[in-house]
Amino acid sequence: MNRRRPTLLAALTLTATAALTLSACGSDDDSPAKGEDKIAGADTGNKASASPSPSSSSAAAADRPEVELPPDLQLTFEGAKTGDPVKDAVLADNAERMRAVDAAIAGTDPDAEALGFYNTGKALEAAVSWVGQFEKANATVTGQVRYFDRKVELRDKTSAVLTFCADESKGFSKDKKTGKVAKTPVTKNSYVQYNTRLDKNAEGVWQTSQIISTRGAAQCQPQ
Repeated sequence: MNRRRPTLLAALTLTATAALTLSACGSDDDSPAKGEDKIAGADTGNKASASPSPSSSSAAAADRPEVELPPDLQLTFEGAKTGDPVKDAVLADNAERMRAVDAAIAGTDPDAEALGFYNTGKALEAAVSWVGQFEKANATVTGQVRYFDRKVELRDKTSAVLTFCADESKGFSKDKKTGKVAKTPVTKNSYVQYNTRLDKNAEGVWQTSQIISTRGAAQCQPQ
């Protein structure tokens, strides 16, 4: 288990209060043993389910790490195109951020390169803490997570606020040793709202710097 611990996890000093709301799959808040055993924030890089690749000048501005996810984990990101290239870049980098967290959890990014690439500040601390909880529990993530109602507000040329919902009703945690999937009934807590801040760095990457999640949020419940 320890041999898989990303260097980044050991290098950062984490605060005990740094918390996000990743559910079993990707929320950077709950512990894998808590809540729905779902994968909040879970992210998959699979074909139709994969997030859109950063395009044009955004992609060329930085040497972006390739984020790969295991075949049993699928993430879908809705509303990737707004017609505004800046907002689209924010959405694309946020999707890669969510995928990066799951890649670190699943072990497909053992050095957590993408985790540090798409996160900074408090969001990085929370993401690292979340990944560490899965390592401690010897768990990974599996299933499907859908991200929807993604709304971007540009504050200025280098900062933005992005809110979105996650449907984790088909996402779960899985024991690495036994392969047993911790499936649980679908409840209101299977749906999570995220409120994030992203800041554009010198390389043109929209890094998530702050993230707050609310499990069971009314605005994310199915109609």
